[in-house]
Amino acid sequence: MIQPRTLKGFRDYLPAVMIPRERLMETARGVFRSFGFAPIDTPTLEYLEILTGKGSDETDRQIYRFQDNGKRDVGMRFDLTVPLARFAAQHIGTLGTPFKRYHIAPVWRGENPQAGRYREFVQCDFDTIGTESVLADIEAVAVIDSLMQAVGFDAFTISINNRQILTGLLNYLGLSDQSVVILRALDKLAKIGRDKVADEMMKVASIDASKADAVLRLADCQADGDNEAVLDALPEITGGDETAAAGIERLREIFRGAVASGVSPRRIHIDVSIARGLDYYTGVIFETTLNDLPGIGSVCSGGRYDNLAGLFTKQHLPGIGASLGLDRLLAAMEQLNLLPDAKKAAPVMVAYFDRNRRDDYLQLANQLRRAGIGVEVYHEPKKLGAQLKYADAQGFMAAIIAGENEWQDGRVQLKDLRNKSAVDVDYRHDAAEPLVAAIGALIQGTSSCPSA
Repeated sequence: MIQPRTLKGFRDYLPAVMIPRERLMETARGVFRSFGFAPIDTPTLEYLEILTGKGSDETDRQIYRFQDNGKRDVGMRFDLTVPLARFAAQHIGTLGTPFKRYHIAPVWRGENPQAGRYREFVQCDFDTIGTESVLADIEAVAVIDSLMQAVGFDAFTISINNRQILTGLLNYLGLSDQSVVILRALDKLAKIGRDKVADEMMKVASIDASKADAVLRLADCQADGDNEAVLDALPEITGGDETAAAGIERLREIFRGAVASGVSPRRIHIDVSIARGLDYYTGVIFETTLNDLPGIGSVCSGGRYDNLAGLFTKQHLPGIGASLGLDRLLAAMEQLNLLPDAKKAAPVMVAYFDRNRRDDYLQLANQLRRAGIGVEVYHEPKKLGAQLKYADAQGFMAAIIAGENEWQDGRVQLKDLRNKSAVDVDYRHDAAEPLVAAIGALIQGTSSCPSA
């Protein structure tokens, strides 16, 4: 026999996790649409040349690649942003600018798996293409804030930086031609520490210790609760470089605009140490961490990429967006015991123990579904105890019980399976409203059944 097992770095999702996973996706869709973003989809496979050379050397190594039946070199997408740039270059004439899209889909990276990180995972992306307006940057912060709150978090931090600031510092230090390798080294600061990052910079960029220290001095500039103070300190650190000055002012506008949009200033952290490892970022960048679980890393990241689509078209199509790491967020919610105990998608089970009333049970269930209530009818007319035991084990919130006496009297018993209480509710096939109302109140927690 073949041993049933999953590949390293991949996972199966049982209903207890898949149900809240789908609910997170539905929540994300609602937030994206509330800001005017429209859905798109792109293929899992792209021509390999579309994907390579866009993120970093590391992401190029992580791409799952092969030749398809037509002997074409293809790869599985490692994110949703590079396919978006290709998509925009092909379709922007039809879509117009600015174009705001969201995309919820799996991506694949052949990286070493670790807590909360898998080789196959779902990203929930939103992006605005075709504008350099600071309002798009501000809106991105507002979307992240709304998204995190909508999925149930209050204690989180949105760290913001602008790559123009580091670019300006490198101009000032005469290191512009080493910007890519320095950015990649700086992106490891939180993982390997200041000294090792300095050593890597000196090695890969062939710079001396004083210049490495100057770069890290910028990264050392932390908010400590006062974002405006950091912004005021940056011009001196960057030597008055014009590019850095423009980046600092842009960052100041984004911070103030986000606060005006309703984002709490306590959730925003101006952090000039974050670099993001992908090469295509050109301006503002974001990382979102959970205050109660910072070690799991960023759960919503992104930034501005004004030149990416230029690899596919001569039309200037600047972009900005971010991605919610759905599976990493779910892993965090599991660790924090925030996932609901949900094994069933439907909250109500209809007990079936009078075989002569089969069609009545089916009609009742149909009426509740048409009222928007998920219902499962038990499949066999077993003893009531066995059916209720199943309902408890499967995590139903309520059970509806009706035997011949109840059908004759025009009522059913509604049993709250959480506290084992029950109540009789009027019900007839031509008058289901009282039962619909009682179930709705039970599900919303505004009513409980009295003891039976």
